[in-house]
Amino acid sequence: MAHSHSHSHSLSLSLLSATLLTLCSLAQATHPGYILTVVNNCPFPIWPAIQPNSGSPVLEKGGFALPSLTHRSFPAPTQTWSGRIWARTGCSHSHNHFSCLTGDCGGKLECNGAGGATPSTLAQFVLHHGPNDLWSYGVSLVDGFNIPMTVTPHEGKGVCPVVGCKANLLATCPDRLQVRSPAGHGPVVACKSACEAFGTDELCCRNKYNSPHTCRASSFSQYFKQACPATFTYAHDSPTLMHQCSSPRELKVIFCH
Repeated sequence: MAHSHSHSHSLSLSLLSATLLTLCSLAQATHPGYILTVVNNCPFPIWPAIQPNSGSPVLEKGGFALPSLTHRSFPAPTQTWSGRIWARTGCSHSHNHFSCLTGDCGGKLECNGAGGATPSTLAQFVLHHGPNDLWSYGVSLVDGFNIPMTVTPHEGKGVCPVVGCKANLLATCPDRLQVRSPAGHGPVVACKSACEAFGTDELCCRNKYNSPHTCRASSFSQYFKQACPATFTYAHDSPTLMHQCSSPRELKVIFCH
């Protein structure tokens, strides 16, 4: 009896080690477990939104509420992923209708892949999985500004700066770019891009202006650039503003850094 007992014991051990080996190889096949964290450092609630580019999956249903001084972490996608994150502000729920003063994605709490209304501060990401898992990231004011935002990588290799816009541009937004709520006399809730405010081909870098040679900075984009140098401020702004960081354990998107 003793012999058969030890035999079954060694069998279960070898099964266990085989299972562990399989689990380990599965874990390596996916990725080392990168984390995306969205932090609300603002003294008011925000409603972060995440929109994948075409072909990438929706993360966290595309949007959620985030109370003041809280954060939400979730696993980064295990496949190549690209998309954008922004914050919606001044959201309210009334008569079964959800809507936000800025960044609204069609009146839904969970944007589920939908884009947001401009102006809003945008973080843009590309995650390339490979021998070196590379995160490309940048913060864009090309579509205007609604809230200070930075992207902070942790424990990455290579060039991994904190980028974004810590300044609150609502306080200094030029008159012609201001979005007020209520319209006209309320407080400034967002700051438009020159393209949105004036709609010219030149300011929107459209048609004959849609190339790095013809699309130029304007006095308005310079206003954004002076306040927040580490951001894209017009369509063909310097490509070096998109940073590539190798294998950061965590990427934090911090609002009101």
